[in-house]
Amino acid sequence: MKNILKYLAAFMLFIASVNAESLVNVAGASGIAVGGYDTVAFFTAGAPVHGDPSISAKHEGATYIFSSKENQKKFKANPESYVPQCGGFCAYGVSVNALFPVDINTWQIRNGKLYFNLNPKILKVFNGDFDKNVAKAQKNWPKLVAKNAK
Repeated sequence: MKNILKYLAAFMLFIASVNAESLVNVAGASGIAVGGYDTVAFFTAGAPVHGDPSISAKHEGATYIFSSKENQKKFKANPESYVPQCGGFCAYGVSVNALFPVDINTWQIRNGKLYFNLNPKILKVFNGDFDKNVAKAQKNWPKLVAKNAK
């Protein structure tokens, strides 16, 4: 029960932090996406790398920060290649028509796309039928955007 309450509280915090211009999971009023991690580094370094706030780019109303100018340049050239799926929300959550926060350590790149999930247990469930869950998430995403974007 404690864990459920903890995740519910975190969920409410993240919902309050949804970017107003689109549906991107951002950190409060700062508008920083992916918790300040460099989204390009997931692809190039194969690990979560903290970004440098002085190296940033805006995309869909959110601010993405990078660990290097080279990663910033890559992102600016093709942001859709580097932004996380489901607006950076839990991909499994979106597959069940809900917005959940994420644990950065659940990151994975599959089929050239970056995904996050709520926690390691949910990641395992999501990966249990990856293709089906991605298809459900893709189907649910437009409705969640319409309902939650302001």
